[in-house]
Amino acid sequence: MKKLLIIAALAAVTLGAQAQEKVYVSTYNGTNLSRYDGKTCDVSVQRHMFTGWNTISLPFSMSEQELNEAFGSDCLLEKLVSADENASGITLNFMNCKAGGLEANTPYMLYYTGETETRKIAMLTTIKDAQSAITVSTPSGETITMTGAKTHTEGEGLYGVLARDNSEVKFVSVDNQNTNGFYATRCHIRLSSGTTKILNAQHLGYGDATSINAIANADELVDVYSTSGAKVASQVRASEVNNLRPAIYIVKGQKILVK
Repeated sequence: MKKLLIIAALAAVTLGAQAQEKVYVSTYNGTNLSRYDGKTCDVSVQRHMFTGWNTISLPFSMSEQELNEAFGSDCLLEKLVSADENASGITLNFMNCKAGGLEANTPYMLYYTGETETRKIAMLTTIKDAQSAITVSTPSGETITMTGAKTHTEGEGLYGVLARDNSEVKFVSVDNQNTNGFYATRCHIRLSSGTTKILNAQHLGYGDATSINAIANADELVDVYSTSGAKVASQVRASEVNNLRPAIYIVKGQKILVK
């Protein structure tokens, strides 16, 4: 009887595995995934990657190990965390976040060191159809929104990374560029003012930014500066620094991240 039960259980597992739906995610025009939302599926994606920085947003999550298997162990993954302004334009601060993996439908910058080619991602994973954007603001109130394209998106009013200039994260207005807009699984940026500005990027590694608690006592009075050197606050309690708008600041000569 035990043998029969074990055989029946194995058969059920096998049938369950065979019943997983196969889903191909188009990285050009996009795929309507609403019927698969929340389902675990056998997913296949063929994503063209350029040597250097690529924008990426996928409808499923990937662990650090899965990222390494798909894009190589020396790939980098960064997320937009804050923005600053100076005379030359807006600086976008990207934080290295590979250790936490890639979250579904979240916009990222991914650094790929391999030859320019199409990489196939094939895995059993849970599809999530909702879209997630990252929004940060500059001290003057300019709002920067980074979003992943679920379908092919026209470039009017948006900023993107041109493949020919992707050795650094350089977002440019694509209105007057000879481009085809944004294909699915790529990301774009929109400025709330609608004006054209120069967008620069700053890359922050795991140890490049810390919390205020790591460098100052709660009651200690500190001066707070933006990354461009402008004083943001003078002689405020360290415990109050976390009440500032989310951004990268300089306190006691060190970068801190306020989320």
